[in-house]
Amino acid sequence: MTEKIGVNDVLSTLNGLIKLIEYSIEQSNDKNFRDTLITSRNSLENYQWQIYLIAKEKGYYVPAAPAGQADIDQVKSAIC
Repeated sequence: MTEKIGVNDVLSTLNGLIKLIEYSIEQSNDKNFRDTLITSRNSLENYQWQIYLIAKEKGYYVPAAPAGQADIDQVKSAIC
């Protein structure tokens, strides 16, 4: 396994965990459990950001190009 594959696997796994925890937060009706999940999610999101920055710096991940103003306006008009 190359470093690139490993980094991308970690990012993918973190994304999946964050989505699972987010769903669990939405479904939780216990305040203490919900707060624990939120803390865990926030911690994972910080870790994910650090890994993302490493991947971007090494060229393992190339983010999508920023949306143009016409695209932004189109989305705004569709949801407003």
